Amino acid sequence: RRNTKRVPSFRKLLRTSKIKLDNKLKNKQYKQKSAAKKYRKEQKKLREAVRDAISRKPFPLEECKKKQVARKWEEKEEEDALPLDMMDEDDLKLMEDLAQKASFLTRDLSSNEPVHVKKRKHESVIEKYEKVPRRLQTEPEKELIHLLPIKDKTGIIPQAVEKPVLKVAHEEEEDTEDTEEADDFNEEPLPILTPEEMAAQRRQKLQERKMHIAALASAILSEPDSNIKKLKELRAMLMEQDPNVAVIVRKLVMVSLMEIFKDIAPSYKIRPLTEAEKATKVKKETQKLREFEEGLVSQYKFYLENLEQTIKDWKQRKLKKSNVISLKAYKGLAEVAVKCLCELLVALPHFNFHNNIIVLIVPLMNDPSKMISELCVEAVKKLFKQDKLGYASLGVVKVISGLVRGRNYDVRPEVLKVFLHLRIKEVELQKDSEDIAPKKKFMTYKEKRKNLSRMQRKWKKAEEKLERELLEAEASESKEKKLKLHTETLNVVFVTYFRILKKAQKSPLLPAVLEGLAKFAHLINVEFFDDLLIVLHSLIASGDLSYRESLHCILSAFHILSGQGDVLNIDPMKFYTHLYKTLFSLHAGGTNEDIGIVLQCLDVMFAKRRKQVSQQRALAFLKRLSILALHVLPNSSVGILATNRVFMQTFPKMDLLLDNESQGSGVYLPELGEPEHCNAQNTALWELHLLQRHYHPTVQKFASHLIAGAPAEGSGALPLDLSQRSATELFETYCMKEMTFNPPVASVTPRRKDTFLQMDSFVDEELNKQLQQHISETVAHKPLDFAKHLKESSLA
Repeated sequence: RRNTKRVPSFRKLLRTSKIKLDNKLKNKQYKQKSAAKKYRKEQKKLREAVRDAISRKPFPLEECKKKQVARKWEEKEEEDALPLDMMDEDDLKLMEDLAQKASFLTRDLSSNEPVHVKKRKHESVIEKYEKVPRRLQTEPEKELIHLLPIKDKTGIIPQAVEKPVLKVAHEEEEDTEDTEEADDFNEEPLPILTPEEMAAQRRQKLQERKMHIAALASAILSEPDSNIKKLKELRAMLMEQDPNVAVIVRKLVMVSLMEIFKDIAPSYKIRPLTEAEKATKVKKETQKLREFEEGLVSQYKFYLENLEQTIKDWKQRKLKKSNVISLKAYKGLAEVAVKCLCELLVALPHFNFHNNIIVLIVPLMNDPSKMISELCVEAVKKLFKQDKLGYASLGVVKVISGLVRGRNYDVRPEVLKVFLHLRIKEVELQKDSEDIAPKKKFMTYKEKRKNLSRMQRKWKKAEEKLERELLEAEASESKEKKLKLHTETLNVVFVTYFRILKKAQKSPLLPAVLEGLAKFAHLINVEFFDDLLIVLHSLIASGDLSYRESLHCILSAFHILSGQGDVLNIDPMKFYTHLYKTLFSLHAGGTNEDIGIVLQCLDVMFAKRRKQVSQQRALAFLKRLSILALHVLPNSSVGILATNRVFMQTFPKMDLLLDNESQGSGVYLPELGEPEHCNAQNTALWELHLLQRHYHPTVQKFASHLIAGAPAEGSGALPLDLSQRSATELFETYCMKEMTFNPPVASVTPRRKDTFLQMDSFVDEELNKQLQQHISETVAHKPLDFAKHLKESSLA
């Protein structure tokens, strides 16, 4: 039968041949892998057999460690067996022979059992342990560095070397152990210094450090551009480690660096360079200036961080590991650090990291330490007083507001009282704007006509016009900036005040809030006046306030009403009544200082609102103030009498109280709390006659002046130095805080002889008086006895 099978085409043969070739290649590779795997297993078995045989053979202890290291290396290299094609035929044959003899090598020579018999299950664990040779670890394990192995006819020999560093360290340890005993015997004791020698040594060290600090500081100040790197060297002395001089040296370095930064810091803020500016090529002078600025900013930053860390260590009572400085010394270091920060806060408000200094200083205003809190409060006050533009003031006010709110209004009143030193007034604003944009004098038309040609006059006219426009733009821009900053600052201040009035009315911060409202009340928006007056009246009516706090409430209310509050139709009679009641709470003791607040209230309530005050109210206050002048110190008496003088000159018919005749029905009721109904017109100012005999000459002058009717001219008029001053100024001028009398008392020092003569005459006069009195009494009662007594005394 004929074969009908079709012959495959060439393409099909080509495709199948490729698949077959791939399969053959894969099979070949698989066989090679399996052969290599099989060979590795055999080699592994062989190594295990040799190792087992060697482990059962006893060998010296010094070789134990080397064998153990070799075994570890072999375990690591067990996967890296050499392929067969890299071995000689002799070596391959030798390995095969060894593999056949493996059963003999692995056999337990201590037993007579056949080779291939299984191990007995009941073989004891103790017997197995006893068969293993003892290995004593006489020396610690050493770290080895494995090298490439060596191959010879016997086989592969591993190579390893000990680490040289560890060997040296081990040798050093051995040497130290060996020499410890020798050192104990050979070491000579250090010389013991006396206290005088120790003090001299400390003075010498301190003098060396001082000279070094002075040399570095003078070098930096002489050439700051080239010696800016020495700042780092000087700053490194903040970490002085000598415990004898560490505290003083660190304090000196802090103060020195502070003075250096105040001197070399530029009058502008240094900004970091952009990548484009760094890539551009500049002149050598510009590059030198850039390097100086960059180094100055970085060292200033590190210095501030050191000061901050010093304060934190003191606050946390945290000692360093070196224990160079004690906890008590840390307080002194912290105080110096705070002083340096306060100086930098005031001296460099324009320089970098000023906001960081503010964040550090403001919380310390509430510090329990009185010294540190006072330092920070005084620094903030100075900053407010000298800040014309308002950038620094705004930053401080924001941080204080956040601090008060974060502490839940539990801060010291002094923290809020610093707001009273803010420069936010219209007068100061105009003054500062004039300082910033001074007026420029331009040429008049006659001067131009006389000195310039026609063409020059034309050019001069255009130039002056341009200069005027530039000056106006600069002045308006600076004024607008200041107004914007001041408005934002006041908003933060008033938000803080209103929060305390709303949420913490019984807080000790309330007097500071009322005092601040009294100062800035004329700047408050009219929309808040009604609500604010209601709050102030409710505070007074509650009775929880002290007399001082109530005085601040009254002062705040009348500041509001005397400014923009004139447009409001509000009768503040309740505030007049409360002040009238409060006057008798004042006296010559601790409340004498509050007379200044009373004088301010009276000035706002009567002098600036004279048209809204009735005659009965003015007479009642005049009488009560005259009574109060008898119970206070001389400076308060002078201020009160100056206010009475304003009353008598401002309001008509005040001279009624200088006459004894009554001007109506009723009797004066001094204890009544209503000034409108106390019948003050039916009394007289008899207190002025007592004040004429006052020991203070100025009080006498004012009393005599008021008795005469307070004339502006004539014999009863006051001297100019008294008449031109306000009551508040006179109160401060004649203050006796410093225990000095104003005007000073003339000292009288009679001669010693005259003093003794005066004393003798005084004693004689007293003796004569007593003798005459005794004689008269004796004669009246016993005349005969007196004659006898006189005869005996004459005989004696």
